Amino acid sequence: MDQHFSSPLPSCLDSFAGRLRELGYARTTRREKLRVVADFSSWLQRRKHRAVEVDEQVVVKYLGRHSRHGRGDSRTLGEWLEALREAGVVPRPRRESEETQLQRLEREFGEYLIVERGLSQATLKNSLPFVRSFLEHHFRTRPIVMAEVRAPDVQRFLLRKLHTVGPSRTKLMVGALRSFFRFLRWRGDITIDLASAVPKVAEWRSSVLPKSLQADDVKRLISSCRRETLTGQRDYTLLLLLARLGLRAGEVVALTLDDIDWEAGELTVRGKGGREDRLPIPPDVGEAMATYLRQGRPRHCSTRRFFVRRRAPLRGFASSVAVCTIVRRALARAGIASPRKGAHLLRHSLATEMLRKGASLAEIGEILRHRLVDTTSIYAKVDLVALRALAHPWPSRGEA
Repeated sequence: MDQHFSSPLPSCLDSFAGRLRELGYARTTRREKLRVVADFSSWLQRRKHRAVEVDEQVVVKYLGRHSRHGRGDSRTLGEWLEALREAGVVPRPRRESEETQLQRLEREFGEYLIVERGLSQATLKNSLPFVRSFLEHHFRTRPIVMAEVRAPDVQRFLLRKLHTVGPSRTKLMVGALRSFFRFLRWRGDITIDLASAVPKVAEWRSSVLPKSLQADDVKRLISSCRRETLTGQRDYTLLLLLARLGLRAGEVVALTLDDIDWEAGELTVRGKGGREDRLPIPPDVGEAMATYLRQGRPRHCSTRRFFVRRRAPLRGFASSVAVCTIVRRALARAGIASPRKGAHLLRHSLATEMLRKGASLAEIGEILRHRLVDTTSIYAKVDLVALRALAHPWPSRGEA
């Protein structure tokens, strides 16, 4: 049992100790974290701070008064503060009453995208930075008056940004600005159609071959995992899901224990835009998943996420970056040189191999869960044998 310390919030210390155990922290780490929290609570008591007054600023003030605090104290107190807020002991921070004009406009546009357009948080994450960049570039420190903006202002900004972003980011940028100007006109902030001043981006979807691995390289990649270790079994299972079902990195991150129907042998995949699909679980994938659950996944963790970090705090992956990192490390272990090193490499490899074995584009699109046929058509270029039959012979000198 963890040692108890005196604190003005003793009942919360017990629940916090249990929370640390669930997150997989070692006994010595738990004791150190509880000591930090107890010291902080005693400091609050000496200064007669009430629980409702505790927030990040109070934590910063405490750390500033204690020059000998450890490197992890800030993180520990952040975890403690979050536990207090979840328990309802400490109120969650309110939005600043003195919201800047830029922040307010950005927030209102974000609410419009979610409520009126039904878009996801991921779309907001891609859109809002471009809107903020335009407003900061055009107005700088002046008050934001959108009625003053004209088409040349928009075009000058875009010409400036085109030198700093790639083609895919350019497409996101023009889409975000076009949507922002439509929002402003819908709300009555502007009367002219600034959205039409945002030029379209030329996109040649079939200009580049999708990067993929040969089937033997995919096998070598997966076999590089040391399945006798806990981390190796986890990574082996994860790579199989990417390679055999063509899951996206974000779909792997979002996978939960409740998404697996063992009796039906199916997996629920939560994809883009809230879409859900049920996929059959191949026998080798199902075996790997069951082995990971029995031997590789930490047993004493409260998260329902299927894949869990190996180190405390024992939670699901924070983002798709973790999945791409696992793929990159496997490529390095297997000695495979590839211009692409992310999780999407295995998705492309699955589609390419299916095409080579005679699958139709419609079948590939069904497995990859593409909404549009055009999305799958990029793989038509991979079937070089079929393409050669369609190509006209080069004319001889006499025929020219």
